[in-house]
Amino acid sequence: MTIRASDQAVVLQAASVCLQYPDDTVLASLPLVRRAVDELPGGRPRERLTAFLDAAAATPPTRMTRHYVEVFDLRKRCCLYLTWWTDGETRRRGGSLAALKGRYRAAGVELDTTELPDFLPAVLEFAAVADLAAGLQLLQEHRAGLELLRLALLGAGTPYAGPVEAVCALLPGPSPADVATAKALARNGPPREQVGLDLAPFGVRPGGTS
Repeated sequence: MTIRASDQAVVLQAASVCLQYPDDTVLASLPLVRRAVDELPGGRPRERLTAFLDAAAATPPTRMTRHYVEVFDLRKRCCLYLTWWTDGETRRRGGSLAALKGRYRAAGVELDTTELPDFLPAVLEFAAVADLAAGLQLLQEHRAGLELLRLALLGAGTPYAGPVEAVCALLPGPSPADVATAKALARNGPPREQVGLDLAPFGVRPGGTS
């Protein structure tokens, strides 16, 4: 089933909110996210977002925050930074981040957060509210990393797999090259060269919810 562009934007924005650290602002926005998700047509994106929202509604806030840290801060394989999957902590990651920042700038997007521009919730918000086609293309370019993140979250048994599954469901099926790249990443991990990059934290806030 083909999903309309407006519904794709809702899926991406909802996933962006769901994958952010569950502070008071994010938790307070989840009922609004739920209403938007309830308006989506049936299908895997709605199903997987609903599964996450159900779990979040049944979890005390302190447990939500602790779980988020356990999943995303303490598990390398659950990294939400897309260029980590392709570049690791190498010099070329700095170039990838600069190029991504340039793509945002070309779309007229302000970088006004302390997050890096490859932070998945920021990329999702860019796609949802700034440039859907460019955002989906960017996600597709990082399909291998997204699929490995999805598998890692499923392996961890966390509800946070749901929003990532919803995003992956919007993208076209992986090409043989994507599969080969994902398998190589799964075997070897990202590059491991350790360098002292002086990367100032920055991110994307194109005017939607954060």
